Amino acid sequence: MGFAMAHGETVVSKHILAKWVERDPFVARVVDVLEGDGEVAELLRMSNINAVLRLGYNDHGPVHARIVAGTALELFSLLLAANVEPTSLVHGTAKNLDEVKAVLVLASYLHDIGNAIHRDMHEHLGALFAKDILDRLIPRVLGDIGPRRFLLRQEVMGAIFSTDYSTRALTVEAGIVKVADGLDMSEGRARIPYEMGKVDIHALSALSIKRVSLSRGSEKPVRITVRMDDLAGYFQVEKVLMPKIRLSGLQGYIELEVYARENKLHVPL
Repeated sequence: MGFAMAHGETVVSKHILAKWVERDPFVARVVDVLEGDGEVAELLRMSNINAVLRLGYNDHGPVHARIVAGTALELFSLLLAANVEPTSLVHGTAKNLDEVKAVLVLASYLHDIGNAIHRDMHEHLGALFAKDILDRLIPRVLGDIGPRRFLLRQEVMGAIFSTDYSTRALTVEAGIVKVADGLDMSEGRARIPYEMGKVDIHALSALSIKRVSLSRGSEKPVRITVRMDDLAGYFQVEKVLMPKIRLSGLQGYIELEVYARENKLHVPL
């Protein structure tokens, strides 16, 4: 079934990063550097070999990486419009908004590369695995910023590490990436991996979620709207999205609205 779009809504989809690439030359450069790097491409390919071919799970490769990066930028834009300050700027690890965007895009794009080793503890593995990649890519993205490049590297690694379900995000940036990861769950793109072809609550829940969108909230900076065509979709909201929001540090900035068909559900954050 179709759902009407509200004014100002941005749908979380595989096209979300393209809008940023088209309108923001700096984001375009960061994405170009990432997507032109052979190691990054092969790690994401290997992540999907492990996740999809060996475990029978859903996508955890380059499409997911692009969706999370674009979604993180959308969340950042909404928070910035409400004067929510990026932690890296407050603490001096970043010096301008482009550097903050670099942290968000790099962390979002690389957050699942640990799956190239194993699904277990992939967030922890990925954070460590990203170190040498970031040492190579940050100068290409930001030029010569001196030793501060190591601080920005650690911000990215911290954000990757914080995508783990049980880890509390220490920065606004890490919280953004954590929530963005959880939002890629419409039309079967569940963040709880499920075995494709197997009929169980994981698969039914994932397939029930038809659209996830972002907009400005009425009382808070960000409104997340989840629309599903069956109550089974609530399983993904409860087990994936809500825990990520609660450990993101951004809970006070987010309104969550969940609809099963046209019925609005009461979802206490």
